[in-house]
Amino acid sequence: MSIQEQSERFTQVMTDFVSYVSKVLPDDVTKKLEEIRGRETGELQTLVYDTMFENQALAKQLNRACCQDTGVIQFLISCGENFPLIGKMPALLKEAVVRATKQMPLRHNSVETFDEYNTGLNVGKGTPSIFWDITEGRDDVEIYTYMAGGGCSLPGRAKVLMPGEGYEAAAQFVLDTMTSYGLNACPPLLVGIGIATSVETAAILSKKALMRNVGSRNENENAHKMEVLMEDAINNIGIGPQGFGGNVSVMGVNIENTARHPSTIGVAVNVGCWSHRRGLIRFDKNLNYEVLSHKGVTL
Repeated sequence: MSIQEQSERFTQVMTDFVSYVSKVLPDDVTKKLEEIRGRETGELQTLVYDTMFENQALAKQLNRACCQDTGVIQFLISCGENFPLIGKMPALLKEAVVRATKQMPLRHNSVETFDEYNTGLNVGKGTPSIFWDITEGRDDVEIYTYMAGGGCSLPGRAKVLMPGEGYEAAAQFVLDTMTSYGLNACPPLLVGIGIATSVETAAILSKKALMRNVGSRNENENAHKMEVLMEDAINNIGIGPQGFGGNVSVMGVNIENTARHPSTIGVAVNVGCWSHRRGLIRFDKNLNYEVLSHKGVTL
């Protein structure tokens, strides 16, 4: 294929993928929702879950987005240095968002700051958000597509702690955040926590944590212990599905971390709502694709 043909194929596949992610939840999220529904005993709580699953069925049947807030489209990319479209990818992804906005359709969620007008295309200055990692020696690309809603991951919070406050203060910050805006994020939630050296490094890690599968674990034993403790602590708050109270408030807690400066502990928290519209797709150098988050899907 020529570069023009490759570009068109990539753009159309990503258009279809963004559209698909807007209506169908990834396999791990669906499986977890089915599991925790069985842990609720209240009539209201089980009714909420029944409504969630009916919503999912109708979204697929009617070919419509499963949530009215289709969010800000965000892409987290792990790209090989030899992938043929590496230099064109930002422009191609932006075009894919424009096409998906018209094709699905998606709600218009990109408002130009200060000028205060909606572009009507879900793109604008700096949108969609694109975060990159470049990998030496590879010629493929993996792309997470995420719909960041106005009630869940967009109101994330970050803070830099003094080292004397310890990881206990990081845990307290997360719990304070959950009790103050957790209800607005449409629980049960997937909680992403970043612990690093500053607000910006912690913030991007907390978003990357939301891309991890539900039920996955941090490879560091101490970090994983904190994941387990935080999940238990947030569940004990008793927020429950859609904030109506219940036994389970979160699908899980994922922590991502880096090394830090000796004088600081940066902590950030982002949450994904029950309708955690995250998808992962892989392209090889010939633009063949595989959808990794939704098994058996052909776009």
